[in-house]
Amino acid sequence: MTILRKIDEFLRASGMPPTLFGRNAVHDPRLVRDLRNGREPRPETVARIETYIAEQEHRA
Repeated sequence: MTILRKIDEFLRASGMPPTLFGRNAVHDPRLVRDLRNGREPRPETVARIETYIAEQEHRA
């Protein structure tokens, strides 16, 4: 599963706006838009995103 797909699934389940997700996960409110437009994240960024999603799901 791609990181964008993981993000999209998380956004659907949580109802969180994409800009808030990007800001909270990696301090970049344009993250999701840029990924949807073809941006390839660095491995470190992917790790931060996956950690953020896991932490949020654990809290729920």
